[in-house]
Amino acid sequence: MSASRLPPVTLSLKQFLQRQKVLGLYRTMLRTIRQVPNEQDRKYLRDWAREEFKRNKGATDQDAIRMMVTQANMHLQDLQKSLALAKS
Repeated sequence: MSASRLPPVTLSLKQFLQRQKVLGLYRTMLRTIRQVPNEQDRKYLRDWAREEFKRNKGATDQDAIRMMVTQANMHLQDLQKSLALAKS
């Protein structure tokens, strides 16, 4: 029998929605990083993003998670603006 991918504790609706938001942010971040033209920069950013999300994986404080999501959104917007400027 294969191991279940479900967490050992059932999440509340609020936690589930927040988890989905974080996963969506992570995917968007990685998709945006794929657009970076320089391979070394792309690898550095990808490793940085993975490490940051992995490091904060066990966070449970809702306020801290909201703050981290806000900060990640700001980083994502900065990266998107830089890519847009580089293309123009």
